[in-house]
Amino acid sequence: MADTILSSVRLSYQYPQGVKLEFPDIHIAKNQHSLLLGDSGTGKTTLLHLLSGLSKPTTGEVHLMNDSLYTMSGATLDAFRAKNLGFIFQEAHLLRNLTVTENIKLAQRLAKNPVNEQTIAELLDYLQLKDKAHVLPNQLSRGQKQRVAIARAIINRPGLLLADEPTASLDDKNTDLVLQLLFNIASNFGSTLLIATHDKRIKDHFTNSYQL
Repeated sequence: MADTILSSVRLSYQYPQGVKLEFPDIHIAKNQHSLLLGDSGTGKTTLLHLLSGLSKPTTGEVHLMNDSLYTMSGATLDAFRAKNLGFIFQEAHLLRNLTVTENIKLAQRLAKNPVNEQTIAELLDYLQLKDKAHVLPNQLSRGQKQRVAIARAIINRPGLLLADEPTASLDDKNTDLVLQLLFNIASNFGSTLLIATHDKRIKDHFTNSYQL
């Protein structure tokens, strides 16, 4: 279907000398913000890695933007992922020797997109980071680093925006603030949001959810 952002069928992953995880089939349409909900150890992060092509499954297929992820490899897969997928990890993983702006420019280059300093500046202003554009990550608070990571993930206007446990360590007030920020920025940049979490507080914010 033309409006399908992400679909997976019969996905499983066998850890070497370990447990085999089997996952429900996923189908996410454009603008259908979705949730992967499960306790620690149920394989949420593993599933995100499979859905994004960071790991290969033991069985199954994944289609992102109607392209089969596992028919691509190497530089082709890297460029496709950089262009069509934004990933917000539990930790920001900012390159410590690059400024905030340089970290975001790198995401544009990896996607083989032209660097657009005006768009970066506007995005940092939107995220209340305008005065942090030229500082290094070690000069940022944890919350500021998270917002820079969001900026880096969204700068290429990816079709799919993945977030791994974005609210797990937050109180109720900040959980609501971060969720609203993610919804707003996904809407403004034309991205569909997929959150993996064990945080049952946010379940009612989603009409499409998968239990692991």
